[in-house]
Amino acid sequence: MNLTLKIWRQKDANDKGKMVDYNINDVSPDMSFLEMLDVLNNELIEKGEEPVAFDHDCREGICGSCSLYINGEAHGPDRGVTTCQLHMRMFKDGDTIFIEPFRAKAFPVIKDLVVDRTAFDRIQHAGGFISVNTSGNTIDANAIPVNKEDADDAFSAATCIGCGACVATCKNSSAMLFVGAKVSQFALLPQGQVEATERVLNMVNQMDAEGFGNCTNTGACEVECPKGISLENIARMNREYLAASLKG
Repeated sequence: MNLTLKIWRQKDANDKGKMVDYNINDVSPDMSFLEMLDVLNNELIEKGEEPVAFDHDCREGICGSCSLYINGEAHGPDRGVTTCQLHMRMFKDGDTIFIEPFRAKAFPVIKDLVVDRTAFDRIQHAGGFISVNTSGNTIDANAIPVNKEDADDAFSAATCIGCGACVATCKNSSAMLFVGAKVSQFALLPQGQVEATERVLNMVNQMDAEGFGNCTNTGACEVECPKGISLENIARMNREYLAASLKG
């Protein structure tokens, strides 16, 4: 395939940035999207030009660092996959592909397609943990009975990889699906009850402090989430937050 790539180039956080056109030829439909960008960067390096900066790590759909906004969609046109799992067979010969970083006030651009998502880390630090005895006298988790439905929901929430697709997709740049998932994975289990009240208050407050917007109730976040995190987690977070606020 021969493609035209329109890629956002930005030298640093202070640079205005702009879209730059690149032509790339003989792209195999079996390539992943990141492999295609690797080929482009090799060509740029051979020409003595600056390669395009983009985040990546595991390339197995686990770490979530490969987040790109492709043709107006987080992670591109496929569903249930991260950018590294997106294959070029989803495009056609002669296509023009727009590639941008995730756009959100809380995700400032570092360079080109790389954004700073440490806001998610700070939300996690605010309450995404449980108190456990690590002195060698730990209790066997199997000794604590857990309703299977609750366990399944908790594990489903825990599959969130923190890629930020929900934020990039939301017109308000809301992080409520991410925070809802992180609250839910603990709220549904007995191990998470010790800090339950403090957790949801701290995480929501930190989310607001980072500059994320409010939920738009359009459901776009669930559609674009590569792990299919359910909107039910937002509803659960709201209930947890209300109950924690009443406890005061």
